[in-house]
Amino acid sequence: MSRTVFCQYLKQEAEGLDFQLYPGELGQKIFENISKQAWGEWQKKQTMLINEKRLNMMDPNDRAFLEQQMTAFLFEGKDVEIEGYTPPSN
Repeated sequence: MSRTVFCQYLKQEAEGLDFQLYPGELGQKIFENISKQAWGEWQKKQTMLINEKRLNMMDPNDRAFLEQQMTAFLFEGKDVEIEGYTPPSN
């Protein structure tokens, strides 16, 4: 049976993650407050960011930058700005 969370990103009840996908306190916060759908959205943005900025996940500064972007995206309603990327218009 799936669990439901009040997703801080979607601002509504939604299916929660099956398990904690990110370490530490922030990971726990994501697990309790972010839906599968919102996490999926972030994963797409994260991939684009890593490619766009050529981030190295072994570099602590790059990881810190990505975590900052993730927090802003998931909890502060800020979209990720990716240079040279124009979102498709609906």
